[in-house]
Order: sequence, then C-alpha cells, then structure tokens
Amino acid sequence: MSGYIALSAGDLALASVLVLCNAALSLRWQLGLERKLLVAAARMVLQLSLMGWVLVKLFAWVSPWATLLAALTMVGFAGHEAASRQQRPMSGGWSYGLGTLSMFLAAALVTIFALTGALRPDPWYDPRYAIPLLGMILGNTMTGIGLGLNGLTTGLVNRRAAIEARLMLGHDRRSALAPVTREALVSAMMPIINTMSASGVVALPGMMTGQILGGVPPAQAVKYQILILFLIGGGTGLGALAAVMGGVYRLTDDRHRLRLDRLLSRS
Repeated sequence: MSGYIALSAGDLALASVLVLCNAALSLRWQLGLERKLLVAAARMVLQLSLMGWVLVKLFAWVSPWATLLAALTMVGFAGHEAASRQQRPMSGGWSYGLGTLSMFLAAALVTIFALTGALRPDPWYDPRYAIPLLGMILGNTMTGIGLGLNGLTTGLVNRRAAIEARLMLGHDRRSALAPVTREALVSAMMPIINTMSASGVVALPGMMTGQILGGVPPAQAVKYQILILFLIGGGTGLGALAAVMGGVYRLTDDRHRLRLDRLLSRS
C-alpha cells in the first residue's frame, strides 16, 4: 500500500469527542482538569495548524536564515514551557535562561550531528528535515530539562540540613550536592529510558507509526525510529546535564554555601 489517507475536518472533530469525554469525566469526578484539558487541546490545534502553515512556506523557501529563525522560535517557546513547570523556579529569570540555553546547545548539537552525519540532506539545513528533527529532539529534551531542574531544586530544599552539614564538614559544593544531582539526572533520563525500553513491543512510536501510515515500508520506518530515539537520548542527556550542573553552580556560591535565597516559591 502506498500513499496516505487524507483526513478531513470532520474526522478531526470526531476524534476530539474523546477529549470532550475526558473533560466530562473530570467534571464528574471533580478532578479540576477540564479547563486545563480543553485549553491544552485548543492550544495544540492552534499551534499545529500554525506550524503546518509555516512549514509549507519554509519548505518552499529553503533558506538557512529562515530555518534558524524557526528553530530559535521553537527553542524560545520550549524554554518557557520548561520554566513554567518548576515548583521552585530560580529568581531573576534563571530558570528560563538556564533551561533555554541548555536546550539550545543540546538540541542544536544533536540535530546538526544528525543532519551532517546520518541523514545528509542537500542542503544540510533543508527545513523539510531540520525542523521536524529538531522538534522531536527539542520536545523530549524539554521534558528532561524540566524534570532535572525541578528535581534539583526540590531536592535541595528538602535536604537542606544534610547538605549544609556536609558543607560545614569540608565538602565542596559538587560533593555535597552529589546525591541530589544524581537523583535529578536520573529523573530527567527516566522518560526516554522508558520510551526506548517499551518501543517496538509495548508501543509503536509516533514517528514510526506516521511513516507507516504514510506508506513508508515498515523496515525503513524502523530504522528512522531507531535513529530518532538515539538522537533524543543523546539530546536529553546533554541538555539535562548542562541544566542541572548549571543549577548546582547557581544555587551555591564561590564560598561553597547553599544559596536557596535564589529560589522562588509558587505555593
């Protein structure tokens, strides 16, 4: 079978009934999620529709500057999402700045590595390849960085007494914060580890499923999915490490003191 099945607005409206059912269940059980669910669904439809229009323009106009602008816009929004999920964000915009910079460095490095290594489109910055690839890497890296920073800040608050005791005994900041740092990195990496562990037997990942529905031979779709998961794992690890280690140095000072006064609270 080749080609793909075109979807109409009516098909999408039919599928949206499932989201409405979830909202109704939230109302019935007083979960308080119905508004968030409907707003998230509306944002998703709007953002994907807008991205579809932008991609049509980008694909027709293959420009490195247009591709770079689209990529920076995606990174900027991803940084906002990661920062908004922090229970105790860093003051002065550090949660946004640190998360965004870590995402940019990790996602850019891994995406360029894939474009110039495994995929090799001509030109290498072709938005037909660069933007979807960046989006998949960025989305998962955002999750890892968000979990890592949240695990770091909450861990430091919860273990403040133990950490300060280690510092007073002569440990430097990296040694004193090592247990919390490790837990934060583990938390950041667990989603991609679980995804890789379950892929193929428990679940068919989204890219592979989309390619098969679009008519790509399953064997080739599998190869692309393996490549993507390797890239996502690399991007998530690099981004989480950069963000968490940056957070360690931001939340301590040169005298190796814990600086929780640089955290805000949303409670």
